[in-house]
Amino acid sequence: MKIFIISDIHGSLFFLKKALVRYKEEGASYIVMLGDALYHGPRNPLPEDYNPQEVANLLNEYKDKIIAVRGNCDSEVDQMLIEYPMMADYSIMLCNNRRLFLTHGHIYNQDNMPSLSENDVLVHGHTHVPVAEKHNKIYILNPGSLSLPKENNPNSYAILQDNLFQIKDLEGIVIKELNL
Repeated sequence: MKIFIISDIHGSLFFLKKALVRYKEEGASYIVMLGDALYHGPRNPLPEDYNPQEVANLLNEYKDKIIAVRGNCDSEVDQMLIEYPMMADYSIMLCNNRRLFLTHGHIYNQDNMPSLSENDVLVHGHTHVPVAEKHNKIYILNPGSLSLPKENNPNSYAILQDNLFQIKDLEGIVIKELNL
């Protein structure tokens, strides 16, 4: 199974459209959305083509393929526009005999780890910085930010297929990868 992972859209219709082109070209089975879908947040600049209502409409077209968690910029009023559940602080998937703990990163992260077993995977966004590393016997994966990357990183998404995690820019070029 191939999983397409995005985080931190922050209401950018421009970057969401680019990501969905990549999703189709990648041939992924599901989209994991790690929060901060619609609102840009008070600390962030307005992203390119900021249009939360149209972002919601476009995401709703994929509602049967999205597994989502709530980010710190997501609110209950956003759920009124979104047609898939997105208000949980985390979700857990089983993949290749390991747990994937999916969360935004503002609650659970490398400094506040959830209870995970050796070789499980913490998958989060929030920092807007791509990460693919093993830390204390747990894998830490962050796809970076779709619309507002930080630390001179490109706009990015990630793919998890079998035991390979790849972070790619919006041209599909691998910028980081890690074998789990």
